[in-house]
Amino acid sequence: MKQFVKILVFAGIAAVAAGCAGKSGKKMAGPEENAVPSVAVAAAISRVVPQESSYSASIEAYATNNIVSQSAGRIRKINVEVGDYVSKGQVVAEMDRLQLEQTRLQLRNDSTELARIRSLYEEGGVAKSDLEAMELGYNVRKSTYANLLENTVLRSPVTGYITARNYDVNDMYAMSMPIFTVQQVVPVKLKVGISESEYSKVHKGDKVSLTVDALPGRSFTGRVERLYPTIDAMTHTFIAEVVVANNDRVLRPGMFARVVVNFGNVNSVIIPDTAVVKLEGTGQKYVYVLKGDNTVSFVPVTLGRHVGKEYEVLEGIDENATVVVKGQSSLKDGIKVNVL
Repeated sequence: MKQFVKILVFAGIAAVAAGCAGKSGKKMAGPEENAVPSVAVAAAISRVVPQESSYSASIEAYATNNIVSQSAGRIRKINVEVGDYVSKGQVVAEMDRLQLEQTRLQLRNDSTELARIRSLYEEGGVAKSDLEAMELGYNVRKSTYANLLENTVLRSPVTGYITARNYDVNDMYAMSMPIFTVQQVVPVKLKVGISESEYSKVHKGDKVSLTVDALPGRSFTGRVERLYPTIDAMTHTFIAEVVVANNDRVLRPGMFARVVVNFGNVNSVIIPDTAVVKLEGTGQKYVYVLKGDNTVSFVPVTLGRHVGKEYEVLEGIDENATVVVKGQSSLKDGIKVNVL
């Protein structure tokens, strides 16, 4: 009976305690709610940062020439094929030579006749006007022969690759398409579209670097050969023509390239990229900065270039600021933290 009374007394005390807690609306704090968040931090430093931007462009031949004859005629000989590497002046095709041979014989005859007239003139046998008329006729014939020779024996105007052949041997060339197309690939060039905001920072002779998807692991160096003087009103870009030596001929027209242009170097504040947190729904970037009393402050930042695993900070924090790089998910502005 005494034991039963004790149980009732204890139950009553528990009920009273529960009622008091319910009236006051207070809840006992758990051990997790009193815990201080632990974070890892790093110092913002100042360092020289190359002001580089990357652009995409296609590699082009430095020069593209169509090999044609000035007059229609039958193609008698084809000396090269698509893919052949030819030298400047190399004979690539020959046209029908009938007219050329006729003119050559006439030129030889004119040369003999000119020599005879000149001899007679020296002896007083003909007038000077006759000699001058003969010399004029000879020079015209000589010029005609040279023109026929150039358009009968076709030579490559540049050193490069044959990239197109539109006729076969014995075809009648009708001047509708070039017989060959030859492209110079030593060097090659790229037309790079650069933002108009960088117009004053690019100069003729500036060096650039580039990589191509077709040759992974390799990089190449070029230089700005010319700047186009106008800005595209639609894209707000201007063209910088870049030339790459390509002495080993591994770069080919049509390859896709990524060109990196350096606009100079500046001293900037650098922080690890793990310190940057994006504010949901706004795109705003911010960091938590550790203060001397071990509290953190929420600070929006304006970021520049992403270099490796670091960000360039343009606005928001200064050099030597201490930023949180791990544990941001449990932080709020002004909260006290434990630094690991």
